[in-house]
Amino acid sequence: MNIDDLFSLKGRVALVTGGSRGIGRMIAAGFVAQGATVYISSRKAADCDAAAKELSVGGAECISLPANVATLDGVKGLVEAYTAREQTLDILVNNAGAAWGEAFDTFSENGWDKVVDLNLKTPFFLTQALIAPLRAAAKKQVAKVINIASIDGISINPQETYSYAASKAGLIQLTRRMALTLAPENIAVSAIAPGAFASEMNRVARDHGDEVAQRIPARRIGRDEDMAGAAIYLASRAGDYVVGSTLVVDGGVTHARG
Repeated sequence: MNIDDLFSLKGRVALVTGGSRGIGRMIAAGFVAQGATVYISSRKAADCDAAAKELSVGGAECISLPANVATLDGVKGLVEAYTAREQTLDILVNNAGAAWGEAFDTFSENGWDKVVDLNLKTPFFLTQALIAPLRAAAKKQVAKVINIASIDGISINPQETYSYAASKAGLIQLTRRMALTLAPENIAVSAIAPGAFASEMNRVARDHGDEVAQRIPARRIGRDEDMAGAAIYLASRAGDYVVGSTLVVDGGVTHARG
């Protein structure tokens, strides 16, 4: 058994939505380091282009495909841009997401639809739209779909983020359903449920990491390599037999919440 080959992504092509920053960028950087050709998308073209340039170092290849996947038209545009360049897709990471916090009595329809559409609807329809290149890749080796959920879809935090919690819980269940459908086609669907990682979405962890760490059994927030390692495991040969499961990467928070 060659451990390097077990976790290698050489020769594979990946697409990471929301890949210009935060968790998406952590994953994209890990994939690039393991030898994959990585496409990243994000709504802001300048940020996407800059991130791709920064990740394309030492012979690595990261390509920017700006897109707003919050709408089905945006999904279609991303798929058209990707398939104009590639015929196969080894790894799809559905990471693009949004959050919304508001009191129960005033929680708005916009705060519901914006979050649920991007966090739950988009992963399904983007995977559906890319099923042809995923199936093409699956003829040679197990193709992967990795949905980025959250520990807030597993246990309850005190913040009033109703649509976020509901969307992430739904994504975990959607992962199971999609996995059963696609496993016979040599496509493994799984998910990651991150805890506290510093990002634009989780500004509390970013700006008050030491304080947040006191509420985490591991006594620290997540690091880039924690997320990259989890994603590399699922994306590589090492994770070929992980089907429908959600890998929790949170330093023990969900257990502490009970």
